[in-house]
Amino acid sequence: MIRLLIVDDHPIVRDGLRAAFEAEPDIHVAGEAANGREGIDRAAVLDVDIVLMDLRMPEMDGVSAITALRRSHPHIKTLVLTTFDGDSDVLPAIEAGATGYLLKDAPTDELLRAVRAAAAGEPVLSPSVAGRLMGQVRRPVKAALTDRELQVLALVADGASNRQAAAKLFISEASIKTHLLHIYDKLGVRDRAAAVGEGYRRGLLK
Repeated sequence: MIRLLIVDDHPIVRDGLRAAFEAEPDIHVAGEAANGREGIDRAAVLDVDIVLMDLRMPEMDGVSAITALRRSHPHIKTLVLTTFDGDSDVLPAIEAGATGYLLKDAPTDELLRAVRAAAAGEPVLSPSVAGRLMGQVRRPVKAALTDRELQVLALVADGASNRQAAAKLFISEASIKTHLLHIYDKLGVRDRAAAVGEGYRRGLLK
């Protein structure tokens, strides 16, 4: 029996999803939650296998909840079910650890298959989401880092603050911030830690 938790801030959506699963002999809706924080608490108490998670909710959004669940209960699989399929929604959710990503206009049969696949540990993506991920992979490689950007990245990897890096390179903190923004864009990351990790992955740091 697959124990399922539905996390969505709209009661009518939760009711509709519960109705969709009621007739399935191998799926049991163990509970519901109206936001990410509530979802984390109930997932643990109800000992669920799958969390069906919306992304945009009050108090705690879906990506934050997925991240927390993966850290505290790594055995629980999370399947995103949302109306949003933009890069700013899909990629963070997948990176946070979602097992799958479906849109709310998916047919009931597709949703049922997705829950069963997620319970088996298989990744599940709606066609539009899969297309977006393929587009990310196929994007042309960004321009290479300049020598100065490589110097800034190396200092950041060594733990230097913006002020310390600026002093080492005899430039302003504002220049360091500009270089970092260019580094983030070229490496396709959002913060210092991710830039350092990507730098090592690409062999830019040793």
